[in-house]
Amino acid sequence: MRFFLSIVSLLCLFAAPAAFAAPQPDLQLSPDCTLCGMDRAKFNFSRMVIEYEDGSSIGVCSLHCAAVELANTIDKVPVMVRVADYDSKELIDAYKAVWVIGGNTKGVMTVQAKWAFADKGAAERFVKANGGKIATFDEAIKAAYDDMYQDTKRIREYRKMKHMKHHGGEAKH
Repeated sequence: MRFFLSIVSLLCLFAAPAAFAAPQPDLQLSPDCTLCGMDRAKFNFSRMVIEYEDGSSIGVCSLHCAAVELANTIDKVPVMVRVADYDSKELIDAYKAVWVIGGNTKGVMTVQAKWAFADKGAAERFVKANGGKIATFDEAIKAAYDDMYQDTKRIREYRKMKHMKHHGGEAKH
């Protein structure tokens, strides 16, 4: 019995910090990507928040969805674009971040990954371990726009296959 209580006490001790960890405020306000519906907490390492001059903001899962949002809201002026630091998951200024484009790590909503880092050393270590190239925000978002057609086509094909799988093989047009 003492052994059992010791084990339970240890489990409670290790589980307590996770139970009290508060989710990040942007994840509470926008738990799902406004554009694609993906769970932003699951993709907390690539999520972004765009804040506009009119006081509105939007939370998205990735640079891909941020690029779509910025293209679709051409008349709104963004005053802050924040992105998750790949390592810490904390939101940082996307323009000040050190970006990595490409490499062998699977991207979010894109074939060519685009990751943000708060610190150049972390980005360089990532490139050394996973490939890719160091870039600025402007280069990363340009790459997102350049990749948009192929990424969107791939996403549509994936969703069509998923729909067919769940609906007995019939395709709807």
